[in-house]
Amino acid sequence: MTELLPLSIGIGLAIGLLFTEVFGIATGGMIVPGYMALYLTRPLDLGLTIGVAFATFAAVRALSLFAIVYGRRRTALMILFGYILGMMVRRLPGLEGVDYDVIGFIIPGLIALWMDRQGVMQTMASLIIVSVVARLILTLFVGTELLS
Repeated sequence: MTELLPLSIGIGLAIGLLFTEVFGIATGGMIVPGYMALYLTRPLDLGLTIGVAFATFAAVRALSLFAIVYGRRRTALMILFGYILGMMVRRLPGLEGVDYDVIGFIIPGLIALWMDRQGVMQTMASLIIVSVVARLILTLFVGTELLS
């Protein structure tokens, strides 16, 4: 998957930019759709990543009730919490035989950041649409054999 990653990110960037320009809705971070496109055949990984993003979003929102969290500090906290929660999920005990992973290290934080900025529904809808379109284009370029 490593050699497909740059191509997938490039396709995700192009489709995401087009989507943002046409509809005015961001896709959860510029590189996120490209990563998600590669993992569309791994629903457990997608679910864990989205779950970590939701947990990150909730944690930073809860923290903002007690501390001043805005601007760069908010962005850094979203990415940091996403990283920490993702690492905690990767180390869950009792799942030795299960093949799972949280996608990337900053992906959950980026998704959570855009959930906070523009809303959960808009972020998730645009992320799903752009990831699927990026996957379709990636499939056209490299075929289904290399994407498995």
